[in-house]
Amino acid sequence: MITVSGSVETKLSAEKAFAFMSEFENTSKWDPNTPVMDKITPGSVAVGHKYHAESEFRGKRQTLIYEVIELRDGHIKLRGENKTVTAFDSIDVSPNGAGSVVKYTAEFSIKGPAKIVQPLLKPMFMQLRDPALKGIRDTLNGLAAS
Repeated sequence: MITVSGSVETKLSAEKAFAFMSEFENTSKWDPNTPVMDKITPGSVAVGHKYHAESEFRGKRQTLIYEVIELRDGHIKLRGENKTVTAFDSIDVSPNGAGSVVKYTAEFSIKGPAKIVQPLLKPMFMQLRDPALKGIRDTLNGLAAS
């Protein structure tokens, strides 16, 4: 499994930051590598809700279906899957003074014959981290300023 993780500090309160981040359809607003994130299941976010994602990886658009598998105060975890990869995305938000700290973790498990080259793919997955973290920080700080 390939794990990509990082944290950012934001000026937005933990409550507001988690409300925004847990609405996973907002992903395309902060992750430049995920231009499409559509909510499939109507209503407020809950365990079992599904999303259609289209992510850019190695110059190709990959489609994944995500499902919320854990949800509690300050924490959401989703499982995404297609025929070549299973992904687990976790977001944890905690208070930090008047603002918050957002920790984002993505775990990827390659399926099929490509699994043998999984260790070689880690640097490519790591390249996704910094633009996503910058997007989280800038988007949440923008919300705090408005």
